Formats: sequence, C-alpha cells, structure tokens
Amino acid sequence: MDPAYGQTYRDLYRRHWWWRARERVVLAHLDRARPEAGWRRALDVGCGDGLLFPALRGYAAHVEGVEPDAALVSRAAREDGTIHVRPFDASFVPGRTFDLVLFLDVLEHLDEPAAAVAHAASLMDPGGTLLVTVPAFMHLWTTHDDLNHHRTRYTRSRLAALLAPHFTVETVRYFFRWVHAAKIVQRAVEAVRRPEPAPPGIPPEPLNKAMYLLSRAEDALLGWSGAPVGSSLLAVGRKR
Repeated sequence: MDPAYGQTYRDLYRRHWWWRARERVVLAHLDRARPEAGWRRALDVGCGDGLLFPALRGYAAHVEGVEPDAALVSRAAREDGTIHVRPFDASFVPGRTFDLVLFLDVLEHLDEPAAAVAHAASLMDPGGTLLVTVPAFMHLWTTHDDLNHHRTRYTRSRLAALLAPHFTVETVRYFFRWVHAAKIVQRAVEAVRRPEPAPPGIPPEPLNKAMYLLSRAEDALLGWSGAPVGSSLLAVGRKR
C-alpha cells in the first residue's frame, strides 16, 4: 500500500462510506454461511491492523490475521499476538487449521494469487469457508488502482476459476453497482486531466452518509439480482 494512504487507512476504514458499506456486505454473507455453532478459527489475510476483528469475533471463537505491511500494524496489535506481521506464503505454517479464511481486497495486490488461494486451502479444514472480495472489471481501472499497487481487477468468471481448483464456489456476485457508473465517469475525467494518484479523503458527513445509505439500499434491493455490473466482486467457497 502507498505509505501516504496507509497513514490514513484506519480513519478511512472506520468512517468512509465505502469501507462501512463493504463491511456490511461481508457480514451479511457470513451470516448466511455461518455454521450453527459458528466457526472455530478465522484467519483474515491482509488484515491491516485487525480492524475487522471485533466483528469477526461474533462469528468465530478465535480470530487471527496475517499482514505483510508492518506500517499498517500498530504496536498494540503486535503485542496482542493475533496478527502475524509477515508475507502470506508457503513459509507461513501456523501449526493449526482454520475453518474460515478471508481475503478482503487482497488478491488483486498479488503477483501470484493462485498460490495464495492454494496456500489458504492447505491451512483449512475440509468444508471450511473462504470469503473473498476484489475490485471488478479492468475497464474501471483508475488512479485509485495505481495508488493501491493493484495488479489487476477481476470478472465473475475469472474469480470463480481462480477458486475452483480448491473450493466449491457457492456465491460469486458483484456489488457497489452504482459505483460502476461513477467509476466509468471518473476514468473518462482522468483520461482528460491525467491527475497524479492521491489518497482518498472522507467526504463531508452529509454526503458520506448519503453514499453509505445508497449503497446499503442498493444491496438490499438488488444484491441477489445477479446483475453483471458492480465495482466490486464477492465470492464464497467451501474447501473440498
């Protein structure tokens, strides 16, 4: 992650409409996929400072994470011992298995996402749940992708194919449908103005709240429509 972006990430996660709305989408899918007794152990790959951990603890008895960017992990989180500050690769062998693994906007950063998915599968119990979110569609590429050091954006079929060797894919769907149109406009503006990548800011509170409510209402009304548009993708799979 861009260092300037990383410095503001905690505030963005807690207040920006996009992060707030994405969390609600993720938790809604966890509600649907959750076993009757909940999950035993959850692993959040690319967890940052563990900002999702409080919510995840309502779904799993034990929650931990992996974060390769040390600048994103606070001293308190390091001392807590629930975040492994290291790359997520074959050398990460925690000595226990997980029945819930999350990649929330992580795979698009990786040169070898298939290897990360395979390694996640190797750490999971049979029947365990994988939940993934990624940015959608290369035609929505903007300076935000440059700032985040993205390698790619995904389509539904490409994400399903990435997971299929190790998981039975139960759900693959787009969300943030209204943002799809907004990003097309943004891309057109950037083609003319050619701005330098810059970290996002938090909109004024009335606008921030309106965008959050629009995103939540859209997902409630259209979330299960199967419409092939959206600026983000979510997939849920079960370990074979």
